Amino acid sequence: MASFRIACLVVLLVLVVGPLAVWGAEKGAAVPLSHKGGRLLSGNLNIGILWYGAITKEQKDAILSFLKSLNSPSGGGGEPQVSSWWHVVESYQAYAKGGGPGGNDIPKITVNVVSEQFDPNYSLGKVLIKDFIKKLIPKATGGKSDTLALIIASKGVTVQEMCAGSCAQHGLIEQQPYVAVGDPEEECPECAWPFLEAPGISLKPPSGAVGADAMVMLLAGGLAGAVTNPYGDGFYADARGDDILEATSVCSRILSAQEAKLPVDPVSGGAYNANGVAGTKFFLPAIWNPKTSSCWTPL
Repeated sequence: MASFRIACLVVLLVLVVGPLAVWGAEKGAAVPLSHKGGRLLSGNLNIGILWYGAITKEQKDAILSFLKSLNSPSGGGGEPQVSSWWHVVESYQAYAKGGGPGGNDIPKITVNVVSEQFDPNYSLGKVLIKDFIKKLIPKATGGKSDTLALIIASKGVTVQEMCAGSCAQHGLIEQQPYVAVGDPEEECPECAWPFLEAPGISLKPPSGAVGADAMVMLLAGGLAGAVTNPYGDGFYADARGDDILEATSVCSRILSAQEAKLPVDPVSGGAYNANGVAGTKFFLPAIWNPKTSSCWTPL
């Protein structure tokens, strides 16, 4: 299995250096992504998670179930599946550096959660700036350079430039890629779309918890961007000024190809577009499909 060539990746709520992901285009305004020649992430994606703050059980369960679902068929959960969405992310490998469709030969990007660490007492406080984020990286990775670190920030944590950049964020700290995700329900309601800040749309979250399902959406977008544009020279499209659009941000605020036909979970009453392991339901962001050069959703 191919080795994963990356120092580490961190998940928080806000972009702290060298923004790689920004607010996306509205439906119908998506522009094509192109490969700028840089490396993509591939092979084994070992993940070390740092849960920062008072993470709820609903949030933890949703995030872990989502990560497990990336490479696992949902069994009796029905179609579409989370793994189908992840396969679109994997397919970018076939189109890098002028490549063409890879068919069934597209290499898998295997996600493995190898460790979990907890920081429930906010060791660096509730205002996280770049210097603090840097200190959290080794806690998540255990100092292992082949581990992708996810730092999940809880409700009430204010991070540098919160809500001023991207919802699905990632970037570089000393040449180490990271993803940034957290609970936007109170800190940045527009990043909890389509459950909040969605005029004309009334969707309940599939798990019944807005924060948990919004964090999954942000994590999905952040991981997609980190895999397809980890160092700022992968797949993206220029937007305004220094802004760029990536795999999911270029397709923001697209519910589905059949918006009136979104299924509803009979237990939670929440809308969803992807099935995960053990009967879990998720609402995943639309993503740019390099095969069709258009935005794609599971439904």
